[in-house]
Amino acid sequence: MANYLDELNDVQRAAVTTTEGPVLVIAGPGSGKTRVLTYRIAHLLDQGVPPWEILTLTFTNKAAREMKERIEKVVGPKAQQVWAGTFHSIFARILRAEATRIGFPASFSIYDTDDTMSVLRAIIKEMSLDTTVYNASAIRSRISLAKSNLISPKAYRENAEMMQQDRAAKRPYIVDIYEKYIARCKRSGAMDFDDLLFQLYRLFRDNPDNVLEKYHRKFRYIHVDEFQDTNYLQYAILRKMVKYPGSPENVFVVGDDAQSIYAFRGATIDNILDFEKDYPNLQTFKLEQNYRSTHHIVSAANEVISFNRRQLNKTIWTDREDRHKIKLLRCATDDEEGRRVADIILEQKHRYHLPNADIAVLYRTNAQSRKFEEHLRRLNLSYRVFGGMSFYQRKEVKDFVAYLRLAVNPLDEEALRRVINFPTRGISDATVEKLSALAGALEQTMWETIPDPRLDVTDRARKALVAFRNLVADWQQRAAHEPAARLAAEILRKSGLFDLLKNDTSPEGIGRLENVNAVLDAISEFTDAQPEADIAAATATVPSLAAYLQTVSLLTDADEKDNSNDHITLMSVHSAKGLEYKSIFVTGLEENLFPSFMSMEDPNGLDEERRLFYVAITRAKEFLTISYAQNRYRFGTIRTSEPSRFLDEIGAQHYELLGGIGSGRGQAPARTVEEPRASIRGNFTSPRARIQAKASTPMVIPADFKVSSPDSIVAGVTVLHLKFGEGKVISVEGPKDNRVATIQFKNDEMTERRIVLKFAKLQVM
Repeated sequence: MANYLDELNDVQRAAVTTTEGPVLVIAGPGSGKTRVLTYRIAHLLDQGVPPWEILTLTFTNKAAREMKERIEKVVGPKAQQVWAGTFHSIFARILRAEATRIGFPASFSIYDTDDTMSVLRAIIKEMSLDTTVYNASAIRSRISLAKSNLISPKAYRENAEMMQQDRAAKRPYIVDIYEKYIARCKRSGAMDFDDLLFQLYRLFRDNPDNVLEKYHRKFRYIHVDEFQDTNYLQYAILRKMVKYPGSPENVFVVGDDAQSIYAFRGATIDNILDFEKDYPNLQTFKLEQNYRSTHHIVSAANEVISFNRRQLNKTIWTDREDRHKIKLLRCATDDEEGRRVADIILEQKHRYHLPNADIAVLYRTNAQSRKFEEHLRRLNLSYRVFGGMSFYQRKEVKDFVAYLRLAVNPLDEEALRRVINFPTRGISDATVEKLSALAGALEQTMWETIPDPRLDVTDRARKALVAFRNLVADWQQRAAHEPAARLAAEILRKSGLFDLLKNDTSPEGIGRLENVNAVLDAISEFTDAQPEADIAAATATVPSLAAYLQTVSLLTDADEKDNSNDHITLMSVHSAKGLEYKSIFVTGLEENLFPSFMSMEDPNGLDEERRLFYVAITRAKEFLTISYAQNRYRFGTIRTSEPSRFLDEIGAQHYELLGGIGSGRGQAPARTVEEPRASIRGNFTSPRARIQAKASTPMVIPADFKVSSPDSIVAGVTVLHLKFGEGKVISVEGPKDNRVATIQFKNDEMTERRIVLKFAKLQVM
């Protein structure tokens, strides 16, 4: 047995060495998930499996790159021949090789969100639709939802429920926009991010013998990281790649249902919860030992997640010594919360000598970052906010990249529109509109329409159009054989972009020129780092420029995070998944904020919010501080806040209360904790303990809770509420459709609560 197996605990080793058949690894936070996945691949290579027969799908390019590096340390350079990358990058690579089978060029463009929005706005304008009703962003989300559920425009039109939803929203023409959008992308030789999955599924479905069978045989071992984050379409593709007659079904998936937090992106937790239904011979391994966090943090995480209804049972544990309890920080206002968090960070830096890079402040919404930024600046503490503008979203970078896209695919209509008159070359907006109108009438691209003699423009405009076309055509011809960096430098110069940026000597202008030069550096670095054979395989064409553009198009937020500088990190909890810090601050733990108000009446949504909190607290290695404000500015006014229910789900023994200066106003009566007199340390009564001390019934278990009909709620009955516990109905009044019950809850310090029955979820005892 190879030495690397000695580094694994018993469960990890069993998972790594189980190489045949379907395997599910349920990996708790900090349990060595990445090590198990990388060592499993290393073990396959060590057993003689050719690297090109191994496929690993991840959610960030960074994860795939680091995985290859770790495998290489075990088995050597052959690790670099493993197919490892994001779903989108791997599927794009397959599509490059097979695109002509479904009517796309091998050098198809990949549209980002801005490109998609631009196409949709143009279609909405052409259809003379009200842009306040047909909002491009909402339409894009609707189309994305359809593609992610394998609903084509034809299937959409035949789907009575979706059509009814559109009519109810007074947007009956969404399906027509969808049809036109698909046709426009096809004509431009372009796919958006959703198409990289949708079109691959179509490719496999329509070519079962010559394409699907080819990849069945090619990828004998398939691995999926973060399986809980997959959506319906990703899983549908995975099933096609794994399940075929006589297949050993060698699929190895790693994930944690308790960390499924991307439903808003289409991820479905059912994929991991129901995985065994599709693979009856499944072998399951649970990684429950946490190597990251201390006992208080791990125990709190277990207690919180136990309240979720559907889950794969596991209990994470740790043998790390406890040095600090979880600090619970109560503040009078959100401004005080920002100040106190900054002060505690400064204290931790001085007392425990923590560098900035070991500290992160997490919040539920990006808007919360402002208060922390203000107070960190006050203390002159270096910080960085994740979620700002990406380098590749800067205007000057997008302009340059649009020229590069045209050199690879001149049919790319969005790239052409962006730069056809930038820098200005005498092609007016009116000329572009005439060109677009004629192209639409002829059902061809603008690029193909430029030489058409029927184009009704001035001689000057025609000459400018032809000159532009000749310039791009020359680049396209040379892209097939000329080194990418050299061609890109010439495109920058001949397009006029370089002179335009060079002539702006302001600090901002100098910065823009530096950004464009950074793109040239990136192209050189990319081509130097990749063998030409790999580039050709990735693009199915000669030009390395196409491979670079594909890489840029598929970058994720995580790929662009730079951890090289010593700064405090500010980010949303969603952005923090997969990361870890010695000290974590989880802020804004208030009802209607965390959990979000959008989840309050939806048990599934509330479960996801709880999983989000679980992810937040398990990012911490040693120090965990949780804060809430009794009053917070929201939507322009200050509003009283109630502490989050999640605070009640953690036992008192894990808390140390740090009371704020505020008192009285806005104090949440149901779950307020008393502030110690002499010290911030010491015992106190936790929110949950105070409720339980007053309760004569056990805490409500969500899994056992069954909602009763509103008609059964009458005066005198005893009811249960998931949040407030057991209570007695004092009275019911109002018309039938808006009946209001007055209820006295035993766990509640308030005299009584009034609840609208048609919205309430109550169980009659």
